[in-house]
Amino acid sequence: MNLVGFTATLLPAIESELQRQVARLDEPRTRPFHEMLTYHMGWTGEGSGPEAQGKRIRPLLVLLTMASCEAEWQLALPAAAAVELIHNFSLVHDDIQDNSDKRRGRQTVWKVWGMPQGINAGDALFVLSNLAILDLAPAFPAKTALKAAGILHAACLDLTRGQHLDIAYENRTGLTVEDYWPMVAGKTAALLSACCALGSLLGGADEPKQEAYRDFGRYLGLAFQVQDDLLGIWGDSALTGKSAESDLVSGKKSLPVLFSLGKGGKFAKRWAEGPIRPQEVPALADLLTAEGARLYAQQTADGMTDLALQSLRLADPQGEAGEALFELVNKLLNRNS
Repeated sequence: MNLVGFTATLLPAIESELQRQVARLDEPRTRPFHEMLTYHMGWTGEGSGPEAQGKRIRPLLVLLTMASCEAEWQLALPAAAAVELIHNFSLVHDDIQDNSDKRRGRQTVWKVWGMPQGINAGDALFVLSNLAILDLAPAFPAKTALKAAGILHAACLDLTRGQHLDIAYENRTGLTVEDYWPMVAGKTAALLSACCALGSLLGGADEPKQEAYRDFGRYLGLAFQVQDDLLGIWGDSALTGKSAESDLVSGKKSLPVLFSLGKGGKFAKRWAEGPIRPQEVPALADLLTAEGARLYAQQTADGMTDLALQSLRLADPQGEAGEALFELVNKLLNRNS
């Protein structure tokens, strides 16, 4: 079974488990609250469906990693749901903090229901993730379930660290490429690393293999974020499903931007003059390319991809699930959305 086959098998199970977890709020008095979550998860409302649900990369990583350890992936479904709920909690709050009105091609939760309810919806997703991870208890020894919860909670703390830096960087000058890595390690790499750590722990891998899987997830996350930075400037918003405004307009200090700021050339001079207008984006994107920022970011993504693949080979994933993991890396890091 290749990645397509695994995805066709795993995704329905993931959706079913996610719906089971979110259904905790499906009660008469909180039904409108439940609707906010089902809307954000892409199950209800205008434009609902697979495109609105996202790629479910994180739960797929949990289950594929466990299967590649030659264990029954079905037992890890609560952990898979937990990481996806954490991811979506962070998206709901990110949209509020970034004042983004579009997510996966649709209006964001806070834009539909207001900011106070949007914050509460994000909080609910966070709590549901913590309840989901506890559902591992019947199928695993208490020590294993507790360690799994610890992995999830540590990743959540790293997420907040990364988000703190991301927000703090908005008003800071003099940032360098070196400042970039601690931020993205928390915002993106921490949760992907946790997915692989959870899958290998629950799959019964020994400690060296668990470490290799953790490193695989971490480097995959770093490469994924750099690729996202590239798409944020040179990608097609119709494909990415995000707001039409480029990351340049929002002032995001992505890797290509920090690289060119360090060069102190024409781009750095324009950046220092104040906010970038939408009509300036094409010319400034071309300027970044001319100054080598696009090539640098792509080479960096390629380097992180190589490290991810080295770590995955060290983990020695078994069977068709192992082959599917290698396929997933190629799919994620050669994307246009």
